[in-house]
Amino acid sequence: MKAFSITDIGKKRQLNQDHIYSSLEPVGNLPNIFLVADGMGGHKAGGYASSCAVETILEGVRESEGVRPEEILTEAIQRANEVIEKRAGEDERFSCMGTTVVAACWDGKELIAANVGDSRLYVVNGGIEQVTEDHSLVQEMVRIGGINKEEARSHPNKNIITRAVGLEQDLSVDCFRRPLKPGNIVLLCSDGLTDMLEDEEIYRILTGEGTIQQRAQALVQAANDNGGRDNIAVIVIDPFS
Repeated sequence: MKAFSITDIGKKRQLNQDHIYSSLEPVGNLPNIFLVADGMGGHKAGGYASSCAVETILEGVRESEGVRPEEILTEAIQRANEVIEKRAGEDERFSCMGTTVVAACWDGKELIAANVGDSRLYVVNGGIEQVTEDHSLVQEMVRIGGINKEEARSHPNKNIITRAVGLEQDLSVDCFRRPLKPGNIVLLCSDGLTDMLEDEEIYRILTGEGTIQQRAQALVQAANDNGGRDNIAVIVIDPFS
């Protein structure tokens, strides 16, 4: 198993509010763990929210006595939600801060993922599949048939999040399982990548030549070449290498 993670400030932002974590070794009762968090809020609040989420999730995973990865990840993300919400209530500088989270682990047979917000997890499996579902206003509009996927990409409200870590008392976390086979590639990323690149371009780069490090770096470069309007976070995983 190999993985490579990278964040980039992009071309328009003054701060990088994306945080990532990648471990091929066991963390608590998980065999490995991969995290992407994309913060939102004031000047420094978004960066604080995303870094706090990553740190608190890892702490929760290490301390968990759970066995099922879905249970471990869900409880750890909900713990981060409580910590961030409490901090926001104590200091007005952090008022209304929050963060997306997408988390995953690989047990040797299945990929287990959890998400809140619009950071995504994809699996390349002969095509490219978005495994997670965005918690966003435009995705809800797509779901009910108000707009199609192409219209969603350019919708003026596409960055309005309907669910985020730190903004809700009773946070719901979505979980997914996908069996993997040799040749599959896994991608976790923030919307700084997916707002800049179509899924087909992401697929082309992920299935192109080069190491996973080179492919991850190529994704970031392509997002910047297309405008780099936001911070970019990428984790590329080859489970069978």
